[in-house]
Amino acid sequence: MWRLKIAEGANDPYLFSTNNFIGRQTWGFDPNAGTPGERAKVEEARQNYYKNRSHVKPSTDLLWQMQSLKEKNFKQTIPQVMIKDGEEITHEAATAALKRGVHLLSALQASDGHWPAEMTGPMFYFPPLVFALYITGHLNVVFSAEHRKEILRHIYCHQNEDGGWGLHIEGHSIMFCTALNYICLRLLGEGPNGGQDNACEKARKWILDRGGITSIPSWGKTWLSILGLYDWSGCNPMPPEFWVLPSYFPIDPAKMWCYCRMTYLPMSYLYGKKFVGTITPLILQLREELHVEPYHTINWRQKRHLCAKEDLYYPHPLLQMLLWDSLYTISEPLLSRWPFNKLREKALQITMDLIHYEDECSRYINIGVVEKPLCMLACWVEDPTGDYFKKHLARIADYIWVAEDGMKLQGIGSQTWDTSFALQALLASNLTSEIGPTLMKGHYFLKHSQVKNNPPGDFRRMFRHISKGSWTYSDQDHGWQLSDCTSEGLKCCLYFSKMQPEIVGEKMEPEKFYDAINVILSLQSKNGGFPGWEPATAGSWMEVDTYIINYDIRILLFNMSSTMNRRF
Repeated sequence: MWRLKIAEGANDPYLFSTNNFIGRQTWGFDPNAGTPGERAKVEEARQNYYKNRSHVKPSTDLLWQMQSLKEKNFKQTIPQVMIKDGEEITHEAATAALKRGVHLLSALQASDGHWPAEMTGPMFYFPPLVFALYITGHLNVVFSAEHRKEILRHIYCHQNEDGGWGLHIEGHSIMFCTALNYICLRLLGEGPNGGQDNACEKARKWILDRGGITSIPSWGKTWLSILGLYDWSGCNPMPPEFWVLPSYFPIDPAKMWCYCRMTYLPMSYLYGKKFVGTITPLILQLREELHVEPYHTINWRQKRHLCAKEDLYYPHPLLQMLLWDSLYTISEPLLSRWPFNKLREKALQITMDLIHYEDECSRYINIGVVEKPLCMLACWVEDPTGDYFKKHLARIADYIWVAEDGMKLQGIGSQTWDTSFALQALLASNLTSEIGPTLMKGHYFLKHSQVKNNPPGDFRRMFRHISKGSWTYSDQDHGWQLSDCTSEGLKCCLYFSKMQPEIVGEKMEPEKFYDAINVILSLQSKNGGFPGWEPATAGSWMEVDTYIINYDIRILLFNMSSTMNRRF
């Protein structure tokens, strides 16, 4: 059975933590865990999900709930409240229902004080990690047979009836996710006509009916070029020289949103290297399966701006097209020739230095799941046997979540975010006398999850903002400050500071309250609002006239699906 492990990692030489791994949640398979009856319940939950997958898309974290309630030996002693139509809801009935919910929520708290929950939904998370591990030769090292079984389960559970996959589990089929998941199935061992309910054959038909994978959007073109299923000459430029631009330049990296910046940082490194993995027999076979014309006859230059209509959420602005075309026809040819190629070599080194800095600041978790496999692969390209890559491998488990619909990757853990709201809900119940230990553990988690320091060194030169006193979305090791997470964590600690310490523990030191307020105020924009991660420094024209807009739309959809899919 799969079991969730809490705050573990101290015995791994390639893992390091700022708070002894408090908040870390990782899944592991134990073949000896569970009774026959418990295993049967897990299998029943999986089968029920698959049968009803077209009606109810999100999972309900039954595997974690079963484990937690068993470990707590939880028995619901308060009878369920039944209210008939037209019946008056009495104070006693409402109180009983409230107590049932409070006691159940308390039982789902982890041993270190946080509330585990998945934060998933998008269908483009897992394939890039599989691609990176396949290229580096670590696919079967990191993922056991049980891992692969659950990864496949999740892909099958969320395949649409037309054979494709959506941007997220509720979405219509698009080329980006259909191509990525089809390739993922094949790399995990499924044959061209294999998979549950003819999954591969249906997906391939969906792709070929729309002209093959050359119409995949830009992120897909990047990953397919890395795999050797597409050619870099069919990609719009992502020059690493961007990272050496002076701060007064209109599109200086510091003006980019951090998620966008941290995605294109490793992408530009791999683009600058024109890196392509080993062309294996399987890659050659996939070239035949997914293109509608022979691979070596494709005019890649003509495919640069091609995008399937299902994927085109917003047409490319004219300025963006002109910028890409100028870089493609003028800058790239120059930078590949002496003496300008010396500039590229320097830019690649600076780009790699920035990647290493981000890796160290986030303890190799990285800002999110999109960036993780890209940074990991860049480290492997630089040094296949180096410690940087090994440290990346050790943090893959931080992204994995297992539920009745299989194994998926989280955008990032939501430990702090979920815990803050769970504690506020419990405090609002006015049942403090019944849940004192729960509140004390939650308070302990928040106090030990607050970020202690700013990023090291000259962090502003590395495009980072202050973080001391903040709370992240997940755990302290993640290191990325957030205005809303800091506000919610601060609110909880302020509540606890007014309560008796014998019930909720000692209050947080005053200096740490000041640090949290300092971070929040530092993020306020000129218009009075508060951005999430960093101060907004770019002009509004960047959102309209540059490539950022395509990423912003995907993130918007990701946030919608993730919010919908999170469950206690």
